[in-house]
Amino acid sequence: MTAVSHYMDENKKNIFDDIQELVAHQSPSTDKLAVDKCGAFLEQLFTERLGTKAQRFPRQEVGDNRLFTIGSGSRKVLLIAHFDTVWDIGRLGTYIEDDKFYGPGGYDMKAGLVQGLWAVKALLDLDLLGDRKILFLCTTDEETGSHHSRPLIEETAQGCECALVLEPAVEGSDDLKVGRKGSANYFLTLRGKSSHAGNNPLGGISAAEEMAHQILRINALQDMSRGTSVNVGVAQSGTRTNVIPDTAHIAVDVRITTREEAQRIEQAIYNLQPVLDGARIEVEGQLNRPPMEFGEGTRKLFKLAQSCALELGFELEGSEVGGGSDGNFTAAMGIPTLDGLGALGGGAHAEYEHIRIKTIPQRAALVAELIAAL
Repeated sequence: MTAVSHYMDENKKNIFDDIQELVAHQSPSTDKLAVDKCGAFLEQLFTERLGTKAQRFPRQEVGDNRLFTIGSGSRKVLLIAHFDTVWDIGRLGTYIEDDKFYGPGGYDMKAGLVQGLWAVKALLDLDLLGDRKILFLCTTDEETGSHHSRPLIEETAQGCECALVLEPAVEGSDDLKVGRKGSANYFLTLRGKSSHAGNNPLGGISAAEEMAHQILRINALQDMSRGTSVNVGVAQSGTRTNVIPDTAHIAVDVRITTREEAQRIEQAIYNLQPVLDGARIEVEGQLNRPPMEFGEGTRKLFKLAQSCALELGFELEGSEVGGGSDGNFTAAMGIPTLDGLGALGGGAHAEYEHIRIKTIPQRAALVAELIAAL
């Protein structure tokens, strides 16, 4: 047993207590008041555990982001976590069953945030921080796309040796996430011409018919051999059955593994041409999260994490996954980024969301050992 793992084992109750308390401060992304109350508790927790105060970044639209700085060394390491959740207040309760702790946002990703906090505390208490400065960034809108926090993430990441993302591990395998798909959303408005469906059926231009043609074209852009998925998730048109509709709307979700694919899809969608004479197509949208590609820097960081895991007595593997995180932004900047360093469990965004209690000390130790080994 390493000094770090012994430290985590001795403090496992304290770590779990902090997780339960943070989960109890429910924080749905769209409820700024609740998110800021949770953020205030985070500030208190970081001050009590690490003796550091938050640099707060107020926002009117969403909860305030918070940055905690620990250490004054020249080697900067970025830890990233979000504390907003997908759950409305009171939607889920908390309980323990079969060594699993169930609660809103525990798995995604408040447990990982607390484990990261205790990893830094172990480095301080064991005098292992060395010449490092930890930038611990806690954001509030990851679940809704990180539109407000992205500039802060990218600014904070400048000059960092690596970014460690405390999102949960891969459900089922406990793998780290070494690659993530990027995501894009596009919104199409189809314009036609209305007319009476009975008295003048040839006098209109059906936006619904144009929409059908375009959905088929958009679906044809999918290429799973390249890891590219395309989904028309929303398709709406018309107000009355006896009116040829003059307007239709399409919303498209795209997931890609490379920037080249992102460019291919975007160019194709923006260059769609109408099939029906007189119809028009208006397109909005763009790439929201660039892909987190498994580059050489991340490969080296992952191998280091594997070595740390072996010292702690377990083997560690990595997987590339479909969902995005704030790690997509740092990876796109060329910063070695390792994701999935948070809790083990399952049920992200599901009613059975839970963490496995016995694994909490081990994963906290992994984060601490990895930072110490950099």
